[in-house]
Amino acid sequence: MKILLKQTKDVIYLLLTIVAAAIILYACNSSSGSSGYQMPPPPALPVITVNIMPATTYQEFSASLEGSRVIEIRPQIDGYMEKIFVDEGAHVKKGQPLFQINSHTYLAQLNNAQASLAAAKANLANAQINVSKLTPLVQNNVISDVQLKTAQAAYDAAAASVSQAGAVVRNAQINLGYTLIKAPVDGYFGRIPFKTGSLVGTTTSEPLTVISEIKKVYAYFSLSENDFFQFKDQYAGNTLEEKIKQMPPVDLILADNSIYPEKGKVEIVSGQFSNTMGSISFRAAFENKDGLLRSGNTGRVRIPHELTSSILIPQEATTELQDKVLVFVLGDSNKVASKPITIAGRSGNYYLVKEGLSPGQKIVYSGVDRLQDGAVIQPQFISMDSLLKTKSL
Repeated sequence: MKILLKQTKDVIYLLLTIVAAAIILYACNSSSGSSGYQMPPPPALPVITVNIMPATTYQEFSASLEGSRVIEIRPQIDGYMEKIFVDEGAHVKKGQPLFQINSHTYLAQLNNAQASLAAAKANLANAQINVSKLTPLVQNNVISDVQLKTAQAAYDAAAASVSQAGAVVRNAQINLGYTLIKAPVDGYFGRIPFKTGSLVGTTTSEPLTVISEIKKVYAYFSLSENDFFQFKDQYAGNTLEEKIKQMPPVDLILADNSIYPEKGKVEIVSGQFSNTMGSISFRAAFENKDGLLRSGNTGRVRIPHELTSSILIPQEATTELQDKVLVFVLGDSNKVASKPITIAGRSGNYYLVKEGLSPGQKIVYSGVDRLQDGAVIQPQFISMDSLLKTKSL
């Protein structure tokens, strides 16, 4: 029994020895492996130096376009539309016939008025004969002057009738002239809601068409109160008129985002703010010699603002966290730290920094979305000049 117990203890001791040796061997192997492990090198990221340079910022405002003259064509008489000479959208010249209203009624009125005028002139001639006949008889005391005065009164009445009949003729001629409607200006013909045979007149609510004179086109846009106060501070002058004269030429961005080739000029400002919209209206004029712009077009007026010195940084150098815009500034030992900045505006692919950066500071240009505060990088310095050559303002 004692021999069996001793053998059991020996086996247990041997097992414990083997386990201990295995643990020591594993620890040694682990220590040897960890001593050969190397940390990965810091990431190589491009870095730029913040500088002050001139720049141009832009403000864009939605605009609606209208011709310099937009004229509604309305009938001055009542009648049936007899003929339409011009198709919708056509270009017309001043004095060109547009519509013909049935003229039979007005031609008959003119003929009747001319007949009445002829009768009045005949009565006037007869009255003149009577006066001429009685005048020497009165002078020779053959008859009393009462008869001459009566003849003279008849003559005056006949003359008045001639004037009245002449006025009726002129009015009939005017009405007859209204049956042929001509273009008052050069421009483009609008939509025609009435067709041949339609009854039109002075009480018709809708115009026959609209003619737009578009040699010059106005772009109407609005500024909010805040934008308006900034506008007043940007330009020199004591009055709004003087400030508007100091404004540079503006661009018109069309609906397809192309830029209209002609520059425009802001000419006028509304006299008051809109009570409902809280905005004030401006108007910019654009020459339209080729007729590319039409009334009813939409676009955006882009107003440039020249800055002589500003801090510019590429948009790629920023990241957003909630409502803040951040950049990573390179510090000692190549460590980076995030810093919030205030954006004053945009110029192409660049931000204009109002607050948060100073000239000479170095910021990470790209890869900022993978960085954290305190991270170490290998800076790869890029000059701002070379960057501007590849990514212009």
